[in-house]
Amino acid sequence: MPSALQGKVALITGRELGHRRATARALAPEGAAVAIAARRVEKLRALGDELTAAGAKVHVLELDVADRQGVDAAVASTVEALGGLDILVNNAGIMLLGPVEDADTTDWTRMIDTNLLGLMYMTRAALPHLLRSKGTVVQMSSIAGRVTVRNAAVYQATKFGVNAFSETVRQEVTERGVRVVVIEPGTTDTELRGHITHTATKEMYEQRISQIRKLQAQDIAEAVRYAVTAPHHATVHEIFIRPTDQV
Repeated sequence: MPSALQGKVALITGRELGHRRATARALAPEGAAVAIAARRVEKLRALGDELTAAGAKVHVLELDVADRQGVDAAVASTVEALGGLDILVNNAGIMLLGPVEDADTTDWTRMIDTNLLGLMYMTRAALPHLLRSKGTVVQMSSIAGRVTVRNAAVYQATKFGVNAFSETVRQEVTERGVRVVVIEPGTTDTELRGHITHTATKEMYEQRISQIRKLQAQDIAEAVRYAVTAPHHATVHEIFIRPTDQV
């Protein structure tokens, strides 16, 4: 039997290596050629070598999703190197928590540029190719796109924005065969919390999640795999996945 994604091309972005690695490892065995993109390309080379050794076709890209021209170039490079584009996984994101009152507003700009505008730029650049291939967009959102808590106002605003943007895009392209999937993980064992620069908030956050059995990158990658390998007449539009221990 042919693999579910045989002949398909997936482009995976991401600042956080664990999610990107796990997602690539989930899609490549299904037959997909994989483009992996990040700001620090040296972190990708070992993953690229691993996937290539396992028989996958891999394209490694240096990319800052906040750079609109760089986004356009990365999509064009993927199409040229791998022959098309069928799946986009928008996984890039940063989490800079802290109270609004004494916030460093450069943190706000960084989150909006990466989490929201970067995802928008990637989606826009990929859509002409996805419309041609009747492909799938996977948007990595968060529980923060559903539930608000203190000291996370702007991070949550970006994730609520991702959800609103994605639903609008879905309405614009679903009748033309493009599927839009939103994945909203709860507390996950990733590098994201290491980004927090507000010391008191970071300590409170670490304390709050210390007793939770956290989701792992593989859990999220399996959700991506499930969504993109579903029969094309069915769109798994939203997957909300949280740790069993998380209230």
